[in-house]
Amino acid sequence: MSNPSLKQKFFSSPFTRVILGLLVCFAAFIIAQNAAAKLLELTTLDKDFRNLFKGIIASIAVIAAYKFFYRWIEKREVTEISTKGIARSLLAGLLLGVVLQSLTILVIYLSGGFKLVAVNPLSFVIIPLTVAFSVAIFEEILLRGIIFRIVEEKLGSVIALVISAIVFGALHLANPNSTVLSATCVTIEAGLLLGTAYIYTRNLWFPIAFHFAWNFLQSGIFGAITSGNEKTSSLLTTEITGSKLITGGGFGPEATIQATLFCLIATLILLYLNKVQHKFIKPYWKR
Repeated sequence: MSNPSLKQKFFSSPFTRVILGLLVCFAAFIIAQNAAAKLLELTTLDKDFRNLFKGIIASIAVIAAYKFFYRWIEKREVTEISTKGIARSLLAGLLLGVVLQSLTILVIYLSGGFKLVAVNPLSFVIIPLTVAFSVAIFEEILLRGIIFRIVEEKLGSVIALVISAIVFGALHLANPNSTVLSATCVTIEAGLLLGTAYIYTRNLWFPIAFHFAWNFLQSGIFGAITSGNEKTSSLLTTEITGSKLITGGGFGPEATIQATLFCLIATLILLYLNKVQHKFIKPYWKR
């Protein structure tokens, strides 16, 4: 058997596959978003609905770019975005996200810091719905589909979990009202949980669904600040006040002690299930 050429070694390198994959998916998202925006401007659709369709088109473009690029460069079937078992994975992710976010808000309510001001028309959820599913698909493709998955191939599940979680938390430092504490909370409650969710199902639909449900319920239903970003319209207009440890302050409920605790418990359960079901991948030097 002939030795791999320099070109083959370059394209099979984990570093190359990560960098090129990130560039391809970023480009697909931006190009699709801009093209969709120009086409939708020609319609008579309301601005919110134009943004909704723009988000759908950009999300489909990212998924397609990821699938075709990695099928080409890795010469394999891209099973992590296969439709096999998709309903079960989506349902599990949605339920987990709804339960954990609801528990987080429940603690704020029980502390007297959650006040309902008004119930708005259903159309008020269009903007947060668009943002939630676009962000969930884009970030999970990049963080779990590319960074975590490829790092895991060489360094194993545990190290990949730590690296991808730290990267995810660090990226949130750029958000408004972010602090080292809020980024640490995101690292623990989302970075680790989403990584273990991917290991458990070996597909991206579970973490995508969880990510979507968490963000949408937080901003689109409960009217809370999400990751320090400015509030959008929501089904419920609410006032959240009280200790930053319970409310998250200007960063939102993601920076709370209860969110971190609830998500950490879910992470530990998934870690246990992954261990007993032998789903972890060992680093290359232990194989």
